Amino acid sequence: MSASLQGIRVLDLTRVLAGPYCSMILGDLGAEVIKVEAPGGSDDTRKWGPPFQEGVSAYYICANRNKKSLTVDLKSEKGQDIIKRLVAESDVVMHNFKSGTMERFGLDYNSLHKINPRIIFCSITGFGETGPYKHLPGYDFIVQAMSGLMSITGNKESGPQKVGIAITDVLTGLYACIGIQGALWERTQSGLGQKIDLSLYDSAVSSLINIGSNYLMSRKTPDRLGNHHANIVPYQTFSTKDGEMVIAVGNDRQFQSLCDVIGLSDLASKDRFRTNPDRVENREELVGILQKAFLLHTTEHWKERCHAAGIPFGPIQTIDELGKDRQLQARNMFMSCEHPKAGSINMIGSPLKLSRTPTHVQYHPPEAGEHTDEILQGIGYTEQEVQELRKNNTI
Repeated sequence: MSASLQGIRVLDLTRVLAGPYCSMILGDLGAEVIKVEAPGGSDDTRKWGPPFQEGVSAYYICANRNKKSLTVDLKSEKGQDIIKRLVAESDVVMHNFKSGTMERFGLDYNSLHKINPRIIFCSITGFGETGPYKHLPGYDFIVQAMSGLMSITGNKESGPQKVGIAITDVLTGLYACIGIQGALWERTQSGLGQKIDLSLYDSAVSSLINIGSNYLMSRKTPDRLGNHHANIVPYQTFSTKDGEMVIAVGNDRQFQSLCDVIGLSDLASKDRFRTNPDRVENREELVGILQKAFLLHTTEHWKERCHAAGIPFGPIQTIDELGKDRQLQARNMFMSCEHPKAGSINMIGSPLKLSRTPTHVQYHPPEAGEHTDEILQGIGYTEQEVQELRKNNTI
């Protein structure tokens, strides 16, 4: 089966989430990804849990399929030599060590560029490799706090809240994937690689989008609006007779349709609700009217009527309800594969649906060092040399 990134080799020296998430996407697209860890396995997520399945962490599984595993001591000269030999035959190197660590290993961009001028070197750190914060450790929770994301998440009563997942890690992983593929394309024209310097902090601030733009235009510090939208009304959660739902009205036509559905057609013609700016100005009054109407019927009642009228609607589903969602089933968003230790493992599938080069699972999330011998022998180490490296704890 052909793949979009077939023939691209990625050396992934990252751990935890942002980097592994990026390299998993590259692996899903067909790149050969070699996950590099210290002997014994140094990715912290291998031990993050419960839940575990036969000792294999669910957290580790979520970001590490379609990779081979090489364990090597980067602090040793012979371990560094292994990486350098791999770099000579690779396209991408990724790491998320603290600023300065790769320089101490002799594996920084300038050193590796001399070995392979075509190498693309992607650095992922908390705060970037320049600036006064470059030496600070950066975890998603810290970055959510510093970036303004927590200040706009939640409501006035709840106080600042973090997003329910490590969103800055996910965003940075996506940006890394974009940057690497952009650099690969540019290399087809210049013949040269380059360095990509990504930070969780920059990625988080970039995600402020309209809220950040609102502030830059008005210089007004935004409030926490909970499930309300800063610029659109009605665009929020509402309670129903038996649950909760989201209504997302994006224009005046949809608002008229919503008013028709709830039996208050004349509401849309009132001056204070006629246009979206009017509705934002009179948010509290309008929301009170709508909420009173929605409490009269069930979520399913409103789902049927909103869908029929073309009104953007969504029930608030719990995670356990997703597995029963017919749309997700039709899109193959849940999948499984066999793992040598854990048996059959369940995973969330790839959202990338390519017509000619679809994504597929070629490798299960690897055990630490599972492919070490194969990888080293593939770059010229003899079986005896591999055994000697293992004896010396280099691998």
